[in-house]
Amino acid sequence: MRIFLFSVLLLVFTSCGVARVNYDYDNQTDFTSYTTYNYFPDIETGLSQLDEKRLMDALDATLGEKGFMFAEEPDVFINIKSSVFKSQQGNNVGVGLGGGGGNIGGGVSIGIPVGGPKLTRELQIDFVDSNKDMLIWQAISESPFREGDTPAEKSKKLQAVVDKIFSKYPPK
Repeated sequence: MRIFLFSVLLLVFTSCGVARVNYDYDNQTDFTSYTTYNYFPDIETGLSQLDEKRLMDALDATLGEKGFMFAEEPDVFINIKSSVFKSQQGNNVGVGLGGGGGNIGGGVSIGIPVGGPKLTRELQIDFVDSNKDMLIWQAISESPFREGDTPAEKSKKLQAVVDKIFSKYPPK
């Protein structure tokens, strides 16, 4: 019983705060040929100006580590879209009542939701080949979001999401 409780607690703590990322890309693309990047000039990220700067700083640092350089005439343009939505918790407590005797039976069950809706941020990053004007790579992440985070926490969380997004770039 002790091992079971420990396993459940471990699962709960390790699953909280983790970004989930889905990738899609053009499998005919040679990603090693891309070395420079820039952002679309008319980018509408859906983030506040401060969060947009934090995200772009995280992207610049991570792309620099991947060997990319910022350029006025880049190989790749980056587009960013972000939205926040409420996700319903899947946790319920079930209360059941039943009885029966002879050939007659009955029962009542009620599911009581535990906790409220949580905020989730969806972040989409697109790489568009500047010469072909074609989408070549896309990552969409979902991660927990809290409005009351401090600026330092926001920067740290955005960097963690960017690190997770680019952990599988370039695609193999």
